[in-house]
Amino acid sequence: MHTFIAFRLYGPLAAWGDIAVGERRPTTDHPSKSAVLGLLAAALGIQRNDDRQHAALANGYRFAVRVDAVGVPLRDYHTSQLAKNTARLRHLQTRRNELADRTNLTTVLSTRDYRADALYTVCLYWRGAPDTPMPRDLSLALLRPRFPLYLGRRACPLALPLAPRVIEAQDLPAALTAYDEAAATKLWRQVADQLNAMPPASAPCWWETGVPSGTMLPTATTPRYDQPRSRLRHQFAPRDEHHWVGGPG
Repeated sequence: MHTFIAFRLYGPLAAWGDIAVGERRPTTDHPSKSAVLGLLAAALGIQRNDDRQHAALANGYRFAVRVDAVGVPLRDYHTSQLAKNTARLRHLQTRRNELADRTNLTTVLSTRDYRADALYTVCLYWRGAPDTPMPRDLSLALLRPRFPLYLGRRACPLALPLAPRVIEAQDLPAALTAYDEAAATKLWRQVADQLNAMPPASAPCWWETGVPSGTMLPTATTPRYDQPRSRLRHQFAPRDEHHWVGGPG
């Protein structure tokens, strides 16, 4: 038997990041590992500059996610003002002070992509490393987070409780099935119905190498650069992500 921790993510908007080129900030259609680990770190109260604890969290858990409702793509057009001469900002303390000098401002145009009304079930496989936060501690932290939680960007708050569960199961499909049975509250069923969520047996899944997937065989494997290497320096390493379009059986 293996130990998993599973929980659900839902909000009016979510943004999971992707390779950003120029002024466009895209998003993928399912959560990145780095975004989910950032949410867990915020729940635990881990500071951004604590690379040791972030590394322990990233290396101690293997990531999987099921897309129950893919949501609708949404693009937001942004205009932002910032200072042209950053050398003149060293003595300033606030954003208000930065914008006070109207002669030192320029405007940057950008677009930001989101997923609207998407629903996900996250399932993390615990590797059992001694320096890693225990699944039970993660579950309690998600119920009472130390820092605010959001879905990829600060503009994307959670709309429903995460409903975390620690599950002992033989593999990922069994863990997802057990979680569905344990977390099938009336509220979640109503949300799933309103979003036209897919039945678990047909919902697509993604998981990384190392997750015991049982009979769930990948239809494709692709690299994804979202394995945190340094939160402080915003550095990420590649990992292999397996995809099954049929969902767990």
